Amino acid sequence: QVQLVESGGGLVQPGGSLRLSCAASGNIASVNTMGWYRQAPGKERELVAGITRGGFINYANSVKGRSTISRDNGENTVTLQMNSLKPEDTAVYYCYAQLFGSRYPDAWGQGTQVTVSS
Repeated sequence: QVQLVESGGGLVQPGGSLRLSCAASGNIASVNTMGWYRQAPGKERELVAGITRGGFINYANSVKGRSTISRDNGENTVTLQMNSLKPEDTAVYYCYAQLFGSRYPDAWGQGTQVTVSS
């Protein structure tokens, strides 16, 4: 099993920046992709960004150009830097881990609230 612990999040003004971090523990060797999903009230959970162990990165169109995901395989952490935040970025952000050979996320963090408001 893989356990994920998130940090970061909070209230930020439109146009501001935020940094989310996620630390993984447990069966780390089986993890290929790590990243972030988000879920806004009344909406489905959607992928924000993911990064494979080999460094392949995928961003949602809604955050592309405003966000940077990075990963430290030695420290088993993944970080999402979000800039130029908009009110529509308001959501609960969930860290996820996907195992080698798996088609869907296998582990989730507890979620962290990001609110973009003046």
